[in-house]
Amino acid sequence: MAFHGVVGFVGLDDLSLDLASSLLRSGYRVQAFETYEPLINEFLKLGGTRCSSPKEAGKDVSALVLLTSQADQINDATSGLQNNTVLIFNSTMLPLYIKNLQTCFTADYKPAYVVDVYAMKAVSDSLNGKIMIASSGSSNAILKARPVLSAMCEKLYVFEGEVGAGSKIKMVKELLEGIHLVASLEAISLGTKAGIHPWIIYDIISNAAGNSWVFKNQVPQLLKHSKGAPKDHLPDTLVQKLGVILNLAKSLTFPLPLLAVAHQQLILDGNTDDQDATLIKVWEKKLGVKISDAANAETYIPEQLASHIVAKSDMVKRIGFIGLGAMGFGMATQLLKSNFCVLGYDVYKPTLTRFANAGGLIGSSPAEVCKDVDVLVMMVTNEAQAESALFGDFGAISALPSGASIILSSTVSPGFVSRLDQRLQNEGKDLKLVDAPVSGGVVRAGNGTLTIMASGTDEALKSTGSVLSALSEKLYIIKGGCGAGSGVKMVNQLLAGVHIASGAEAMAFGARLGLNTRMLFDFITNSEGSSWMFENRVPHMLDNDYTPLSALDIFVKDLGIVTHECSIRKVPLHVSTIAHQLFLSGSAAGWGRQDDAGVVKVYETLTGVKVEGKLPAVKKDFVLQSLPAEWPLDPIGEIQKLNQDTSKTLVVLDDDPTGTQTVHDIEVLTEWTVESLIEQFRKSPKCFFILTNSRAMSSDKATALIKDICTNLHTAAKSVQDADYTVVLRGDSTLRGHFPEEADAAVSVLGEMDAWIICPFFLQGGRYTIGDIHYVADTDQLIPAADTGFAKDAAFGYKSSNLREWVEEKTAGRIPASSVASISIQLLREGGPDAVCEHLCSLQKGSTCIVNAASERDMAVFAAGMIKAELKGKQFLCRTAASFVSARIGIIPKAPILPKDLGINKERNGGLIVVGSYVAKTTKQVEELKLQCGQILRSIEVSVAKVAMRSAEEREEEISTAAEMADIFLAAQNDTLIVTSRELITGKSPSESLEINFKVSSALVEIVRRITKRPRYILAKGGITSSDLATKALEAKCAKIVGQALPGVPLWQLGPESRHLGVPYIVFPGNVGDSGALAELVKSWARPIRFSTKELLLNAEKGGYAVGAFNVYNLEGVEAVVAAAEEQQSPAILQIHPGALKQGGMPLIACCISAAEQASVPITVHFDHGTSKQDLVTALELGFDSVMVDGSHLSFTENVSYTRFITFLAHSKGLLVEAELGRLSGTEDDLTVEDYEARLTDVKQAQEFIDETGIDALAVCIGNVHGKYPASGPNLRLDLLKELHALSSKKGVFLVLHGASGVPKELVKGCIELGVRKFNVNTEVRKAYMDSLSNSKKDLVHVMESAKQAMKAVIAEKMILFGSAGKA
Repeated sequence: MAFHGVVGFVGLDDLSLDLASSLLRSGYRVQAFETYEPLINEFLKLGGTRCSSPKEAGKDVSALVLLTSQADQINDATSGLQNNTVLIFNSTMLPLYIKNLQTCFTADYKPAYVVDVYAMKAVSDSLNGKIMIASSGSSNAILKARPVLSAMCEKLYVFEGEVGAGSKIKMVKELLEGIHLVASLEAISLGTKAGIHPWIIYDIISNAAGNSWVFKNQVPQLLKHSKGAPKDHLPDTLVQKLGVILNLAKSLTFPLPLLAVAHQQLILDGNTDDQDATLIKVWEKKLGVKISDAANAETYIPEQLASHIVAKSDMVKRIGFIGLGAMGFGMATQLLKSNFCVLGYDVYKPTLTRFANAGGLIGSSPAEVCKDVDVLVMMVTNEAQAESALFGDFGAISALPSGASIILSSTVSPGFVSRLDQRLQNEGKDLKLVDAPVSGGVVRAGNGTLTIMASGTDEALKSTGSVLSALSEKLYIIKGGCGAGSGVKMVNQLLAGVHIASGAEAMAFGARLGLNTRMLFDFITNSEGSSWMFENRVPHMLDNDYTPLSALDIFVKDLGIVTHECSIRKVPLHVSTIAHQLFLSGSAAGWGRQDDAGVVKVYETLTGVKVEGKLPAVKKDFVLQSLPAEWPLDPIGEIQKLNQDTSKTLVVLDDDPTGTQTVHDIEVLTEWTVESLIEQFRKSPKCFFILTNSRAMSSDKATALIKDICTNLHTAAKSVQDADYTVVLRGDSTLRGHFPEEADAAVSVLGEMDAWIICPFFLQGGRYTIGDIHYVADTDQLIPAADTGFAKDAAFGYKSSNLREWVEEKTAGRIPASSVASISIQLLREGGPDAVCEHLCSLQKGSTCIVNAASERDMAVFAAGMIKAELKGKQFLCRTAASFVSARIGIIPKAPILPKDLGINKERNGGLIVVGSYVAKTTKQVEELKLQCGQILRSIEVSVAKVAMRSAEEREEEISTAAEMADIFLAAQNDTLIVTSRELITGKSPSESLEINFKVSSALVEIVRRITKRPRYILAKGGITSSDLATKALEAKCAKIVGQALPGVPLWQLGPESRHLGVPYIVFPGNVGDSGALAELVKSWARPIRFSTKELLLNAEKGGYAVGAFNVYNLEGVEAVVAAAEEQQSPAILQIHPGALKQGGMPLIACCISAAEQASVPITVHFDHGTSKQDLVTALELGFDSVMVDGSHLSFTENVSYTRFITFLAHSKGLLVEAELGRLSGTEDDLTVEDYEARLTDVKQAQEFIDETGIDALAVCIGNVHGKYPASGPNLRLDLLKELHALSSKKGVFLVLHGASGVPKELVKGCIELGVRKFNVNTEVRKAYMDSLSNSKKDLVHVMESAKQAMKAVIAEKMILFGSAGKA
């Protein structure tokens, strides 16, 4: 075994011998100083080394355990300590003393780490006899001490913070022990006084809700001592301990009423001169109860009596049942299941209907259900209700046949039962009464496993034996006649009530001491301070959940019975009476109908403490800034180099597709045949994913699936030379999924690993692990994961945010939290990859290790260290979130991908968004999506109730309707949202919930399968949804991860076998992004409603072609341009001249804009030749994509000023501005420029003009004209154009040429080669329109069509000439 270091002990006791033994077995060398020879001899037998002095015991040790409070020994032992020694103080010392010692050592030995421990042997069934330790100290001290502490015990509880937690826990435990001891004595005293044998009380209560460790283990000793054994000195010692606790509480101004009165009782017990008196003898003398005589009397076995009664019981055919409340309903239906005929009555009418539906008969009064019955069962709330139901108007007694039997199962006082029995005898109907109170709760009532304490005459018991047997798992027959059964129940309720109240007092005190109450609860349940009620009710307090499983007012009644009976019987019960007062206080505060655990609110209200065991939410920025600085070197380069040194492929088994959210250029398989895996291994990839979708399966199916995949991996790897791999089980970053089942399944095939790695950090999703606590970011806060909606998952819910405790919780205790190792952020940031490697290599084989991380750098540091450990031969199985995978393979992130990156930004069909996820974040995101994108989005809601809970016909109709509507919306070029109704429907069990999830997901699959219209993209929201759509609806067998559409949102390219080949597939996890993330993505991927003119010209510049700008005047002209553009797949510009605008007005503009939006190719709308400032300012508000500022008629200075003004306004709206320098001759739309006014563009002026105005496009005059060219043809100055192009290229300005009509083709091409990117075309198109009118047509419709086709032909020809055809 590897040597781990030396641990010294100063002082030994019996328990510390066990600690030393455990350390020796774990590979530590242990040395000790102790003066008591028997102890040191036992230590030497274990293999320890004896030291002659405390100083020698502290020499060269990594940890020193101090079990002494003597200052001289402590000073001697610590005088020569080496750096970084851990000092471990035994918590038999008071917290303040330990804290003072810590302060002293911090001053004298700055490198020393101080922790305190409270060690004990657990007494619970699960840990019986095993050592558990509670320890506290600073985070650094705990980190240093944890290996030693873990080696000393089987279960370790760590309370980070100030030292002293161990002794505080010890105080809370002793508080409970003291109260439980006195309560046990009170219970035995009251039961004895009620005529019940003490050993019968013990036998029944030790198996009932009133049990506690003290009752079960100390009462037998007390009863045995009553026979004359020596006095037990426990009270003397306990009195001293409880006095210390009360003094501390006094200093904290914290009331402990139960402990105070218990302390007084124990003081009274010790106040006797008879040194030979036992505790029972003292108690008898003070209370006047002869417990000893009763305990020594002949006893009997209640279960044997019950067996005899049941064996001889009479046949019962017909049963009346009064009181169908929570308990009564379960009991009555259990009798129905036992084939009795049951007639039921309750004052609450809906309950009667429910009982009838369960198969029972019902009556309208107690009398009606008692006719001709053999037995009547009464399960009403209290004595008053029993009295009324039996003897009131239409009461049961009037209708019961002679000789019938009555079973009274209500909790009432023994005195009431005795009086009732006498009254029934006086009725003269030979009615027989069985006193049979029950215990066990609602669930046990419904399945016939109650505990029943029955008493009565033999004849009465014999007549009801079959009924009592059908209702019970444990049936006790109590001697003593009617009232004896209620006497036992009364004693049980005394203890149960005190234990709830004492649990509240203990937990509230623990909270006041600053202890983690959930860890405190866990410790106490394994200690002598535990009780059945403590374990059952304190979780309600920790969860702050007071849903009434048993109402607080029930204990007001039940302890009221106790105080009444003790008063009548003259037995003072101080603790029980105080407990009753606490429940009364809770009822008076208005909490009577809440759960009885709500009694803790009495303490919380008085003192201001909170018992609720939730970790606090913390400020994100504050926590992250408080962490050490990150490791200074980026390990990604080192990881990439290390990966070259290992041939291992990382195989990621992804339980839903969202695990691909941090990688790119990696393949995903949706099938895992040996052949497909061999094909992957032959490619020698650094990583590939296998989509298992196992989170949607039951545990058994997921286990079988992982075994199948791992078997195929093993087979495939053996078939490929040098193939080796590491398996990662990629799971949810919010801790949902099949753990540990999937890990167990993998190991069963792959063999035992050196360690399991648990790493749920995921930056993009806001998941951080800090101090072993896993957090989920919510705006500016970090919320412990167990307090989020994710932890309430119907199939994979959990209670622990601490990952150590989460591991223990999910493994049902198989892997204790104390055995789970941890990589801290301090180690990552201060030690780097080498420290990680060293830590991983030091783990015992088969360990589980969690990884803390708060940044991508932390993740990369861990990954580098892990690879180094693998290169040393270590093997790991990783259960991680997505961030680990990208770090492990050294991926460098790239920017989110946009539609233009995939070349689909020009596609006009609608996108398809399918939402199945039910997490609260998704619901918020859907709401925000509808709010922000309502104008461009069409929504279809799929009813979950109809597809998962209703008939096959309703399901089919819902699916068919949704698919049909989606096709219609997509065909209309609308982005379409298909979303499941947002009400969450869950099953009665995790498996039922998974089945509902399957039905919903399969409905979404069927809807998408039936959609025939090809979407522009598909977005699937939620893990199960995205997996099922990819594999089942789209039939993908493989995919390539292209990258991310948003951080944490993977984008896939589906394989060639899939439907809708080439359609991008966006996998949007349910738990990623803020409330606006989905809307942000949909908007960025939305079909562009309007392209900008600048985009068109930029594309033309890149492609070396020109875009035609065609003047339009009416609908036919607009349609002609769009039709030609779509036919030629060309961009185009619809151009409106001021003259046309004057005639067509707003309808013409609206027509152009609508046509541009509906077109399947890029079309923009341009305002041409704005010669008036007023016209241009107005045009800027009318929806144009660009404007031309025509100041060519002005002087150069005026033109600059005019153009600059409009440019400023246009740019503020994102519009392109074209201007003209130089002046074209000719006529356009009734505007004529004479030849003598025309002038060419001057290059120097052009430079100044561009610089001064900031324009985007320049219309130049190089000899071109508006309208028709002379017969000699155009005389264009291409040399001038070349100079202008050189200038414009440098300035980033597009060149525009007006007057393209009539320019020869070769000349047009030459102009394009010299940089012209926009040609204005008008004359030839107008001429085609006018010529078409000369042909006689029968109808106006035909005239319009003819004109449209004529113009379209000219326009299409120009598009081909300009080179824009096919460039859309």
